[in-house]
Amino acid sequence: MGAQLRIYRRKIRGVANTQKITRAMELIAASRIVRAQQRVQQSRPYTEQITRAIENIASLTDIAHPLVEERADPGDVAVLVVTSDRGLAGAYSANVLRATEQLLATLREEGKRPRLYVIGRKGVGYFRFREREMTRTWTGFSEQPGYRDAKEVADTLIAAFVEHEVDEIHAVYTDFVTMLTQRTVTSRFLPLVVEETDEPSPHGPVPLYIFEPSPQAVLDALLPRYVESRVFTALLESAASESASRRRAMKAATDNADELIKVYTRAANQARQAEITQEIMEIVGGAEALQKTGSG
Repeated sequence: MGAQLRIYRRKIRGVANTQKITRAMELIAASRIVRAQQRVQQSRPYTEQITRAIENIASLTDIAHPLVEERADPGDVAVLVVTSDRGLAGAYSANVLRATEQLLATLREEGKRPRLYVIGRKGVGYFRFREREMTRTWTGFSEQPGYRDAKEVADTLIAAFVEHEVDEIHAVYTDFVTMLTQRTVTSRFLPLVVEETDEPSPHGPVPLYIFEPSPQAVLDALLPRYVESRVFTALLESAASESASRRRAMKAATDNADELIKVYTRAANQARQAEITQEIMEIVGGAEALQKTGSG
């Protein structure tokens, strides 16, 4: 019986040590969420404004530009996949990879050939295990991306698009909605979709632009900034979502450890009680045996 009690106590110590780790990881993730959320809120206005400006310029001019022109019979298309470098973040990376598989299947049905550009060790490991070819990979900055990282990714995608290596650029990442809600997003970066509508703009009247030196030159200059801002915002949204998912997963692990410790403590108490009862029965039995021996 003593051996069983030692086993339960060993399990309690092991779970308690694991609980310390999960609680520490929960606190680290919680501290990173605040900063990541601030960066997301700071980047969104710039991305929205530059996208709106490009859409307005493209809708107000009749120039032909690869930014808004659909290429005839698109072949190869780039798919940027943003996953995490580390695990213990719940279903964060799994949701992105599931949405990626759906996008790849849709593109193949349309007769297009996807080319994978993967960010994060989880995505790289996923496709490498399945022996899927990846055009380019990046790792090491999923939790705390910088603008330099986004620029490197954007420059690679822009070069492939301008040199006609790919005819479209798609991205799959996680959009940070709230601390409790993160949404996997599939978006097309290029060519830009400009929708014509008679409805009034929710942002007010379209401003009157004066192009200098020309609309073509303006769009040529804005194209790299547009892709860089979209990629950077996607990285920031994903980083905030990753930290939120990890905090939620570690909190669940910590709570589960609490429940497991209670279960093991209850079992240990029962084992200890059974051990004490057994000892009492042995003492009583020995006393009765001595009494009978003495009386005989």
